[in-house]
Amino acid sequence: MLFIYAFYALCGICAFVYFYTRAKLSSTEDPQFLSFQRSYLIVYLMAVAGDWLQGPHVYALYESYGMTKHQIEILFIAGFGSSMLFGTFVGSVADKYGRKTNCFIYGVLYGGACLTKHFADFNILMIGRLLGGIATSILYSAFESWLVFEHNKRGFNDDLLSTVFSHASLGNSLVAIVAGVGAQYAADMFGFVAPFDVALAILTLMCVVVVFTWPENYGDQKAPVQKSFVDAWHAIKSDRKIFCLGLIQSLFEGSMYTFVLEWTPALTQAQEQSGGADEDGEHRGKIPHGYIFASFMVAIMIGSSLFKILSKQHRPESFMRIVLLTAAVCLYVPIAIPGSAVLVYTAFIVFEVCVGLFWPSMGCMRGTYVPETTRATIMNFFRVPLNLIVVGILLQNLPMEVIFQCCVGFLLLAAVCQHWLFVLAARTNYKATMQTAAMSSMDHFQVDALPQKMPIKDDVEAINAI
Repeated sequence: MLFIYAFYALCGICAFVYFYTRAKLSSTEDPQFLSFQRSYLIVYLMAVAGDWLQGPHVYALYESYGMTKHQIEILFIAGFGSSMLFGTFVGSVADKYGRKTNCFIYGVLYGGACLTKHFADFNILMIGRLLGGIATSILYSAFESWLVFEHNKRGFNDDLLSTVFSHASLGNSLVAIVAGVGAQYAADMFGFVAPFDVALAILTLMCVVVVFTWPENYGDQKAPVQKSFVDAWHAIKSDRKIFCLGLIQSLFEGSMYTFVLEWTPALTQAQEQSGGADEDGEHRGKIPHGYIFASFMVAIMIGSSLFKILSKQHRPESFMRIVLLTAAVCLYVPIAIPGSAVLVYTAFIVFEVCVGLFWPSMGCMRGTYVPETTRATIMNFFRVPLNLIVVGILLQNLPMEVIFQCCVGFLLLAAVCQHWLFVLAARTNYKATMQTAAMSSMDHFQVDALPQKMPIKDDVEAINAI
């Protein structure tokens, strides 16, 4: 009953935070921006719906086809490996031949992966995993690259970009909950392959909407694909802020994807060690996966709403340091207190709130520091280390406690990188402010002319830390 009551409590908190942010924070009435935001969110949410619909029953489908546990593990590893090997190349193609085209290819590839689920053949299913891995790389790079380019091209205020990312994160969580329920209903009615057919229909519709509503945009069209690849690598090596971003994303997302694989055994173990039985007579070792998953999604929604509040006062470079440290503490709880279901579950909820803060924050920081000409390529470079982390952990077959220890270490290192990025960004802003002050007469210099995206107190704190 703990998990069910917690789910309803979280729903109440989420509703309160959402309406509080709407009441306290002014929203834009610009019809052009609202139309642009709607155009992006419709396509993006259909894209993530096609992804979420496939998640709940993929393992069950493989089992129903008679695949062994080892074969299923190989199929999962193939998906991460495909994303790692082909992701950077796909990003270069997006920058050269168009982000809209790449988003269309996402729908085609993931739709093809859905079709392979109709065949109980290991080799065909392997092809589907390879297609799905490439598609995942596109989902986490081309869509955002298209958004940032169009947002800047149309001259919208930079602060409005954080609004789009916040709404995208909020919508992503809502879609995940609806997709989970829809996938379960389809599977109950028509079998395990039915959710993949629903995903195929949504991805097909997404492709149609992209073709008729999105304009095309590019990185550097004139550069050959291999040059875009080289330029992206050079940008990461030469700009420490981009390098920091890559490390932060890889370390956090590597921990997050590992957490997805480990939360079920961690909570099950905590329930079993608590002993006894629930009020309804069920053994404590049994956990309601559906309610817990929905609780996690609601927690992410809370995080995305909190981002809107925090981003009005501080830049993500500043508050993400605390978020990453908090995430590390949360994943230390199942190591320190593995037998307390209440504390472990609470820690996992707080971790998911951190995830809800992470997504829009990273989107804003990438929009600021990643160069437009090779944006998609660089973003896919960031995904190589995180795929290595997940594949490495899967192959090692480590004990659960060791896996969480690795995640805590990754998150602490990410927090260090985040502080480094904060100092670098503050130093750059501070130098720009001093140059502006030197070029202006002191009689006409006003504090209001200083950069507003990072509060002055954050800059001073960072400069004192240097």
